[in-house]
Amino acid sequence: MYSSPLIEQLVEAFRCLPGVGPKSAQRMTLYLLERNPNGGKKLSEALELAIARVGKCSRCRTLTEEDICTICASRSRNRKVCCVVESPADIYAIEQTGAYKGLYFVLMGHLSPIDGIGPDQLGISELIDNVAQNDIEEVIIACNPTVEGEATAYFIAEQLRGEKALVSRIAHGVPVGGELEFIDGGTLSHALNGRKQMDLS
Repeated sequence: MYSSPLIEQLVEAFRCLPGVGPKSAQRMTLYLLERNPNGGKKLSEALELAIARVGKCSRCRTLTEEDICTICASRSRNRKVCCVVESPADIYAIEQTGAYKGLYFVLMGHLSPIDGIGPDQLGISELIDNVAQNDIEEVIIACNPTVEGEATAYFIAEQLRGEKALVSRIAHGVPVGGELEFIDGGTLSHALNGRKQMDLS
């Protein structure tokens, strides 16, 4: 079978993306090389620049090229409410609903001892300090409704037990086992508006 080392290398590179198998990676590779080399060049340049310059917001830990992201820097946001999410993709999903005007804290994952992901990796101590130092009145836990997400949400609620802030969990209009970035805006908006205080008893 005909094979070009550079083409195979590009196919393998595309396979690092979630949900992209060998056939999809091959289609994308051949499309860029055959029909849209300028698009491929733009993609390459944008990706290289983003990897070099994008880091984490020093306040909420979302991805940004600035020290403080635009949401944390905005004076129009409600600075007394903090929504805890697992990933930057969740922020995009919530922002699209227009139903939430507070700040965020991004865990960059969920508790997973098997994978070596504990409270330190998720920055949970930073979250607790942030809540205490900034007089946050409500912490909305919007972890994904998966087993790991539920465990993470409960752990965070336990850590916040001694704080003055009300701890709430988004309502389960979001299907169990789903992930926020794939939920439609109406369902997500309803889940945010119907959040309830977590019962730790």
